[in-house]
Amino acid sequence: MFIPHSLGIALFMMITSAICWGSWANTYKGVKNYRFELFYWDYAIGIFLISLILGYIMGNTGHGGDSLVHNFHAARGSDIALAMLGGAIFNLANLLLVAAIDMAGLAVAFPVSIGIALVVGVISSYLQQPKGDAALLAAGVVCALVAVVLDGKAYGSLASTGRTVSRKSITVCIVSGVLMGLWAPFMTRAMPHEVNGIMRGTLGPYAAAIFLTLGALLSCFIWNIYFMKHPLVGDPVGFAGFFSAPLSSHALGLLGGFIWGVGMVFNLVAASFTGVAISYAIGQSAPMVAALWGVFAWKEFDGAPGKAKVYLALMFVFYCLGIALVARANG
Repeated sequence: MFIPHSLGIALFMMITSAICWGSWANTYKGVKNYRFELFYWDYAIGIFLISLILGYIMGNTGHGGDSLVHNFHAARGSDIALAMLGGAIFNLANLLLVAAIDMAGLAVAFPVSIGIALVVGVISSYLQQPKGDAALLAAGVVCALVAVVLDGKAYGSLASTGRTVSRKSITVCIVSGVLMGLWAPFMTRAMPHEVNGIMRGTLGPYAAAIFLTLGALLSCFIWNIYFMKHPLVGDPVGFAGFFSAPLSSHALGLLGGFIWGVGMVFNLVAASFTGVAISYAIGQSAPMVAALWGVFAWKEFDGAPGKAKVYLALMFVFYCLGIALVARANG
């Protein structure tokens, strides 16, 4: 399979991952009159398809370990189950994130949700395996929490412009963030890692991505159907809207899945060179990319008071500082 053979290639893949994760939601912002519950079916299909495509192309080329096909045969059923369970948890978190984007916009939903995910992920990882500088990790967690609070205050200040500010959207972001921070440990256990000098986990990066996205797709038949019947915003929606939607809406949904899937595969593959901690930390800069899209491309804070822009600027500073501290603590 293909794996990076230099830091430069690994860094390129990690930066590409962050850009992909922070940019895919633009495809949802681009659709018109297409409910997010319906859009999400196209998105879930897209992430699974691109994982298969990249897996069979990149996973069966190069000389950096077992091929994808060999990895499939060697994988333990328990590791496959862990990856699929991680995918199901991720999927619920991501569904809530898309709902929050629908309610609050990119510049708010992404930093709040993924900021909380960073906090939960760091704490849960440290409790599982206490590695790294505890003081730097704690400082990184505090900075991420400050960034989340600042972004929430920026969103709250929009009320003074006459725009609707939804407490429900912030609650959805928080729940999404907690869940988003819980799926990664399942993937870590499914992939090769050392425990007390013994190697555990049998899934390489390409197989891990395929089973994660398969778990996400299959769980749509639970999570997404529930939200179609009990939506967070608007009236219940049926499958008739999916089949009557224009081709362009379906294409944007698939494209969104492709973009996110490329980011996931690249992040997992880069982790095989740099280690999961560094790859994860750089990938978590995605909310900054999403916030830039929201502020500058979608003009979500146009007309906002000056203090909102100050809050946003400080949010960027504290979030970047938090990521740097977490990466340094694990480095």
